Amino acid sequence: MTVSLQDRLTHSARGAQVGVGEAPVAVSLRRRWLDFGQSLDWRRRLWLGACGWLLFLAGWYLAAQAGLAPARLFPGPGQVLTALHTLFAEQQFLGDVLASVRRIAVSFGLAVALALPLGLLMGAFARIDALLNPLLGAFRYLPAPAFIPLLLMWLGTGDSHKIALLLIGVVFFLAIMLADDTRQVPASFIETAKTLGGGRRSVLWTVVFRHSLPGYLDTCRQMLAVSWTYLVIAEIVAATDGIGAMMMRAKRFVHVDDIMAGIVTIGLLGLAFDALFRLLYRWWFPYLRPENHR
Repeated sequence: MTVSLQDRLTHSARGAQVGVGEAPVAVSLRRRWLDFGQSLDWRRRLWLGACGWLLFLAGWYLAAQAGLAPARLFPGPGQVLTALHTLFAEQQFLGDVLASVRRIAVSFGLAVALALPLGLLMGAFARIDALLNPLLGAFRYLPAPAFIPLLLMWLGTGDSHKIALLLIGVVFFLAIMLADDTRQVPASFIETAKTLGGGRRSVLWTVVFRHSLPGYLDTCRQMLAVSWTYLVIAEIVAATDGIGAMMMRAKRFVHVDDIMAGIVTIGLLGLAFDALFRLLYRWWFPYLRPENHR
Protein backbone atom coordinates (compact mmCIF):
# COMPACT_ATOMS: atom_id res chain seq x y z
CA MET A 1 0.00 0.00 0.00
CA THR A 2 1.45 3.34 -1.01
CA VAL A 3 1.65 5.97 1.71
CA SER A 4 1.27 9.54 0.54
CA LEU A 5 3.66 12.30 1.55
CA GLN A 6 0.86 14.03 3.46
CA ASP A 7 0.18 10.86 5.48
CA ARG A 8 3.86 10.52 6.34
CA LEU A 9 4.06 14.13 7.46
CA THR A 10 0.96 13.70 9.61
CA HIS A 11 2.36 10.53 11.16
CA SER A 12 5.70 12.26 11.88
CA ALA A 13 3.95 15.21 13.51
CA ARG A 14 1.89 12.90 15.73
CA GLY A 15 5.02 10.97 16.67
CA ALA A 16 6.77 14.17 17.68
CA GLN A 17 3.83 15.12 19.88
CA VAL A 18 3.38 11.79 21.69
CA GLY A 19 6.94 10.45 21.53
CA VAL A 20 8.50 8.75 24.54
CA GLY A 21 11.51 9.99 26.51
CA GLU A 22 13.58 12.95 25.37
CA ALA A 23 12.52 13.17 21.68
CA PRO A 24 9.95 15.97 22.18
CA VAL A 25 12.51 17.94 24.19
CA ALA A 26 15.10 17.61 21.42
CA VAL A 27 12.60 18.72 18.80
CA SER A 28 11.62 21.68 20.98
CA LEU A 29 15.25 22.70 21.46
CA ARG A 30 15.93 22.51 17.75
CA ARG A 31 12.94 24.67 17.06
CA ARG A 32 14.08 27.22 19.59
CA TRP A 33 17.57 27.49 18.06
CA LEU A 34 16.67 27.28 14.35
CA ASP A 35 13.09 27.95 13.36
CA PHE A 36 11.29 29.81 10.61
CA GLY A 37 10.06 33.31 11.27
CA GLN A 38 12.01 33.84 14.46
CA SER A 39 12.55 37.35 15.81
CA LEU A 40 15.47 38.12 18.12
CA ASP A 41 15.85 40.99 20.55
CA TRP A 42 18.83 43.32 20.31
CA ARG A 43 20.77 41.51 23.08
CA ARG A 44 20.73 38.17 21.27
CA ARG A 45 21.59 39.83 17.97
CA LEU A 46 24.51 41.62 19.63
CA TRP A 47 25.73 38.42 21.22
CA LEU A 48 25.49 36.40 17.99
CA GLY A 49 27.17 39.20 16.04
CA ALA A 50 30.03 39.27 18.54
CA CYS A 51 30.40 35.49 18.21
CA GLY A 52 30.63 35.85 14.43
CA TRP A 53 33.40 38.44 14.76
CA LEU A 54 35.26 36.30 17.29
CA LEU A 55 35.13 33.29 14.97
CA PHE A 56 36.46 35.41 12.10
CA LEU A 57 39.33 36.85 14.18
CA ALA A 58 40.20 33.42 15.54
CA GLY A 59 40.32 31.98 12.03
CA TRP A 60 42.47 34.88 10.83
CA TYR A 61 44.86 34.47 13.78
CA LEU A 62 45.19 30.72 13.27
CA ALA A 63 45.78 31.14 9.53
CA ALA A 64 48.52 33.70 10.19
CA GLN A 65 50.15 31.45 12.81
CA ALA A 66 50.02 28.41 10.53
CA GLY A 67 52.73 29.85 8.29
CA LEU A 68 50.74 29.64 5.08
CA ALA A 69 52.62 32.74 3.87
CA PRO A 70 55.51 34.86 5.17
CA ALA A 71 54.52 36.97 8.15
CA ARG A 72 55.30 40.16 6.23
CA LEU A 73 52.85 39.23 3.49
CA PHE A 74 50.11 37.85 5.74
CA PRO A 75 50.11 39.63 9.11
CA GLY A 76 47.84 38.59 11.92
CA PRO A 77 45.14 40.72 13.53
CA GLY A 78 47.53 41.95 16.23
CA GLN A 79 49.99 43.33 13.67
CA VAL A 80 47.20 44.99 11.70
CA LEU A 81 45.84 46.59 14.87
CA THR A 82 49.31 47.94 15.68
CA ALA A 83 49.64 49.30 12.15
CA LEU A 84 46.24 50.96 12.46
CA HIS A 85 47.29 52.67 15.68
CA THR A 86 50.55 53.84 14.07
CA LEU A 87 48.70 55.23 11.05
CA PHE A 88 46.39 57.35 13.18
CA ALA A 89 49.00 58.37 15.75
CA GLU A 90 52.00 59.09 13.53
CA GLN A 91 50.98 59.33 9.87
CA GLN A 92 47.91 61.62 9.90
CA PHE A 93 45.66 58.83 8.68
CA LEU A 94 42.63 60.66 10.04
CA GLY A 95 42.98 63.22 7.23
CA ASP A 96 42.90 60.40 4.67
CA VAL A 97 39.82 58.90 6.29
CA LEU A 98 37.99 62.22 6.32
CA ALA A 99 38.88 62.83 2.66
CA SER A 100 37.43 59.44 1.70
CA VAL A 101 34.27 59.99 3.76
CA ARG A 102 33.79 63.38 2.11
CA ARG A 103 34.05 61.84 -1.37
CA ILE A 104 31.60 59.11 -0.50
CA ALA A 105 29.12 61.55 1.03
CA VAL A 106 29.26 64.01 -1.88
CA SER A 107 29.09 61.37 -4.62
CA PHE A 108 26.31 59.39 -2.98
CA GLY A 109 24.33 62.54 -2.23
CA LEU A 110 24.53 63.47 -5.92
CA ALA A 111 23.54 59.93 -6.90
CA VAL A 112 20.43 60.07 -4.69
CA ALA A 113 19.53 63.55 -5.98
CA LEU A 114 19.61 62.21 -9.56
CA ALA A 115 18.25 58.71 -9.06
CA LEU A 116 15.36 59.46 -6.71
CA PRO A 117 13.29 61.62 -9.11
CA LEU A 118 14.03 59.20 -11.94
CA GLY A 119 13.08 56.17 -9.86
CA LEU A 120 9.89 57.84 -8.63
CA LEU A 121 8.74 58.79 -12.11
CA MET A 122 9.77 55.50 -13.71
CA GLY A 123 7.99 53.46 -11.07
CA ALA A 124 4.84 55.58 -11.17
CA PHE A 125 4.39 56.15 -14.91
CA ALA A 126 4.74 53.37 -17.48
CA ARG A 127 5.61 55.67 -20.38
CA ILE A 128 8.55 57.25 -18.53
CA ASP A 129 9.70 53.77 -17.54
CA ALA A 130 9.51 52.60 -21.15
CA LEU A 131 11.55 55.63 -22.21
CA LEU A 132 14.32 55.47 -19.58
CA ASN A 133 14.57 51.87 -18.38
CA PRO A 134 16.30 50.48 -21.49
CA LEU A 135 18.85 53.30 -21.37
CA LEU A 136 19.61 53.08 -17.64
CA GLY A 137 19.46 49.30 -17.75
CA ALA A 138 22.21 49.28 -20.35
CA PHE A 139 24.36 51.86 -18.55
CA ARG A 140 24.38 49.89 -15.30
CA TYR A 141 26.29 47.07 -17.01
CA LEU A 142 29.13 49.39 -18.00
CA PRO A 143 32.15 48.98 -15.67
CA ALA A 144 32.77 52.26 -13.87
CA PRO A 145 36.61 51.88 -13.93
CA ALA A 146 36.45 51.95 -17.74
CA PHE A 147 35.54 55.64 -17.48
CA ILE A 148 38.76 56.55 -15.63
CA PRO A 149 40.74 57.64 -18.76
CA LEU A 150 37.85 59.80 -19.96
CA LEU A 151 37.26 61.32 -16.53
CA LEU A 152 40.96 62.16 -16.19
CA MET A 153 40.93 63.93 -19.56
CA TRP A 154 37.65 65.72 -18.90
CA LEU A 155 37.97 66.59 -15.21
CA GLY A 156 41.69 66.42 -14.43
CA THR A 157 43.32 64.76 -11.43
CA GLY A 158 41.48 66.54 -8.62
CA ASP A 159 38.53 65.40 -6.57
CA SER A 160 36.10 65.89 -9.44
CA HIS A 161 37.07 62.76 -11.35
CA LYS A 162 37.01 60.63 -8.17
CA ILE A 163 33.53 61.85 -7.23
CA ALA A 164 32.34 61.35 -10.81
CA LEU A 165 33.64 57.76 -10.82
CA LEU A 166 31.85 57.00 -7.55
CA LEU A 167 28.70 58.58 -8.95
CA ILE A 168 28.80 56.50 -12.15
CA GLY A 169 29.32 53.31 -10.17
CA VAL A 170 26.08 53.80 -8.21
CA VAL A 171 23.56 56.08 -9.91
CA PHE A 172 22.24 53.73 -12.63
CA PHE A 173 21.71 50.80 -10.26
CA LEU A 174 20.14 53.12 -7.71
CA ALA A 175 17.61 54.57 -10.17
CA ILE A 176 16.47 51.11 -11.30
CA MET A 177 16.14 49.85 -7.73
CA LEU A 178 14.25 52.93 -6.56
CA ALA A 179 11.85 52.45 -9.47
CA ASP A 180 11.26 48.88 -8.26
CA ASP A 181 10.48 50.24 -4.78
CA THR A 182 7.99 52.68 -6.27
CA ARG A 183 6.15 49.85 -8.03
CA GLN A 184 5.43 48.22 -4.67
CA VAL A 185 2.71 50.80 -3.89
CA PRO A 186 -0.64 48.95 -3.89
CA ALA A 187 -2.84 49.97 -6.79
CA SER A 188 -5.79 50.21 -4.39
CA PHE A 189 -4.08 53.09 -2.57
CA ILE A 190 -3.68 55.04 -5.79
CA GLU A 191 -7.25 54.32 -6.94
CA THR A 192 -8.65 55.37 -3.57
CA ALA A 193 -6.71 58.65 -3.67
CA LYS A 194 -7.94 59.35 -7.19
CA THR A 195 -11.52 58.55 -6.17
CA LEU A 196 -11.24 61.05 -3.33
CA GLY A 197 -10.30 63.74 -5.83
CA GLY A 198 -6.52 63.66 -5.71
CA GLY A 199 -4.75 65.02 -8.73
CA ARG A 200 -1.73 63.45 -10.38
CA ARG A 201 0.79 65.57 -8.51
CA SER A 202 -1.00 65.13 -5.20
CA VAL A 203 -1.23 61.34 -5.55
CA LEU A 204 2.41 61.14 -6.60
CA TRP A 205 3.58 63.07 -3.54
CA THR A 206 1.17 62.07 -0.78
CA VAL A 207 0.62 58.42 -1.72
CA VAL A 208 3.31 57.03 -4.01
CA PHE A 209 6.32 58.88 -2.63
CA ARG A 210 5.41 58.60 1.04
CA HIS A 211 4.49 54.93 0.81
CA SER A 212 7.81 54.21 -0.93
CA LEU A 213 10.00 56.11 1.56
CA PRO A 214 10.89 53.08 3.73
CA GLY A 215 11.91 51.13 0.65
CA TYR A 216 13.91 54.09 -0.65
CA LEU A 217 15.88 54.37 2.58
CA ASP A 218 16.61 50.64 2.70
CA THR A 219 17.72 50.65 -0.94
CA CYS A 220 20.03 53.60 -0.31
CA ARG A 221 21.53 51.74 2.64
CA GLN A 222 22.32 48.77 0.43
CA MET A 223 23.69 50.83 -2.45
CA LEU A 224 25.96 52.84 -0.17
CA ALA A 225 27.91 49.61 0.34
CA VAL A 226 28.50 49.49 -3.42
CA SER A 227 29.82 53.04 -3.32
CA TRP A 228 32.40 52.03 -0.70
CA THR A 229 33.60 49.18 -2.93
CA TYR A 230 34.54 51.69 -5.63
CA LEU A 231 36.43 53.96 -3.24
CA VAL A 232 39.88 52.40 -3.59
CA ILE A 233 39.54 52.30 -7.38
CA ALA A 234 38.67 55.99 -7.40
CA GLU A 235 41.62 56.89 -5.16
CA ILE A 236 44.44 54.86 -6.69
CA VAL A 237 44.83 57.18 -9.69
CA ALA A 238 46.57 60.53 -9.13
CA ALA A 239 45.44 60.77 -5.51
CA THR A 240 47.42 62.42 -2.74
CA ASP A 241 45.00 61.70 0.09
CA GLY A 242 42.33 59.17 0.99
CA ILE A 243 42.37 55.60 2.20
CA GLY A 244 43.07 54.27 -1.29
CA ALA A 245 46.04 56.61 -1.71
CA MET A 246 47.48 55.43 1.62
CA MET A 247 47.13 51.81 0.51
CA MET A 248 48.94 52.52 -2.75
CA ARG A 249 51.78 54.20 -0.85
CA ALA A 250 52.00 51.16 1.42
CA LYS A 251 52.13 48.85 -1.61
CA ARG A 252 55.33 50.50 -2.84
CA PHE A 253 57.12 49.53 0.38
CA VAL A 254 55.36 46.15 0.81
CA HIS A 255 53.66 47.29 4.02
CA VAL A 256 50.93 44.68 3.89
CA ASP A 257 49.88 45.45 7.45
CA ASP A 258 49.08 49.04 6.42
CA ILE A 259 47.12 47.81 3.40
CA MET A 260 45.08 45.45 5.56
CA ALA A 261 44.59 48.26 8.09
CA GLY A 262 43.10 50.34 5.28
CA ILE A 263 40.77 47.46 4.34
CA VAL A 264 39.69 47.12 7.97
CA THR A 265 39.06 50.87 8.15
CA ILE A 266 36.81 50.77 5.08
CA GLY A 267 34.90 47.85 6.56
CA LEU A 268 34.39 49.62 9.89
CA LEU A 269 33.30 52.84 8.20
CA GLY A 270 30.84 50.91 6.04
CA LEU A 271 29.50 49.17 9.13
CA ALA A 272 29.08 52.54 10.90
CA PHE A 273 27.17 54.04 7.96
CA ASP A 274 25.00 50.93 7.73
CA ALA A 275 24.17 51.23 11.44
CA LEU A 276 23.32 54.91 10.93
CA PHE A 277 20.87 54.06 8.14
CA ARG A 278 19.28 51.36 10.32
CA LEU A 279 18.83 53.85 13.17
CA LEU A 280 17.24 56.35 10.79
CA TYR A 281 14.92 53.63 9.51
CA ARG A 282 13.79 52.73 13.03
CA TRP A 283 13.42 56.39 13.98
CA TRP A 284 11.47 57.52 10.91
CA PHE A 285 9.34 54.39 10.49
CA PRO A 286 8.67 52.94 13.97
CA TYR A 287 5.40 51.43 12.78
CA LEU A 288 7.35 48.98 10.58
CA ARG A 289 9.22 47.34 13.47
CA PRO A 290 8.53 43.59 13.72
CA GLU A 291 7.39 43.86 17.33
CA ASN A 292 4.58 46.20 16.24
CA HIS A 293 3.07 43.51 14.00
CA ARG A 294 2.55 40.84 16.64
